[in-house]
Amino acid sequence: MKKELLICFFTTLVSLSNAQQNKNDVLSWVDPFIGTGGHGHTFPGATTPFGMIQLSPDQNTKSGDWDWCSGYHYSSKTIMGFSHNHLSGTGWADLGDILVMPTVGQVKMVPGQEDKPETGYRSTFSHDKETASPGYYSVMLDSYGVKAELTASPRVGFHKYTFPKTDEANIIIDPTNKIFGNIYHTLVSIEGNNKIKGYCYSNGWGGKRFAYFVMEFSKPFKSYGVYAEGKIKNNEKLHWPKTQKPL
Repeated sequence: MKKELLICFFTTLVSLSNAQQNKNDVLSWVDPFIGTGGHGHTFPGATTPFGMIQLSPDQNTKSGDWDWCSGYHYSSKTIMGFSHNHLSGTGWADLGDILVMPTVGQVKMVPGQEDKPETGYRSTFSHDKETASPGYYSVMLDSYGVKAELTASPRVGFHKYTFPKTDEANIIIDPTNKIFGNIYHTLVSIEGNNKIKGYCYSNGWGGKRFAYFVMEFSKPFKSYGVYAEGKIKNNEKLHWPKTQKPL
């Protein structure tokens, strides 16, 4: 039996309601993939008008690759995870805060090379098993057999992951992920067995910023670790760098 995991990403506490899209509505004509090729610099992920959350896949966050300003380009064949804010059509890179990636099997703590996805936790995928519509994105992560589904409200991102039958289902969370910019310090705090919170303080095209987050899991996790300085540490709180005091 497949296992499903639902993650809620909060930037603040809100009440939500999601209505199913009417297929006869004008929104059914929208194609979020328009502009994801060429030099369009758009992303296909889930967002709302003027929303704080743009939950979308990241494939390449190297600042030198201009066509990946939004974190996504249609020519790519791998996905390294799903982060919570993106720019669209700007022609310059920024954001990509707080990346989440489901995996199966041995835990790998680096994304690896795009042309050699097996060197890290990134996954191959096919556009044949990728769909997007206003407020919704879905893709099959072929390397793990995990179906990822994303949606968003103005302030909350929802991840739904359907895993194959396995005893090694993992969720990797990278608070240091950036499409462009420098990271000053981060904090990750484990709150019980179904909640994680923290922040990342960074600098990018739009200036210095804090990205605070709280994640709640629909199912409790059995174990956890925090990866820093080349090691996984089972601490309830971890600051990076070590010398940084909590704010």
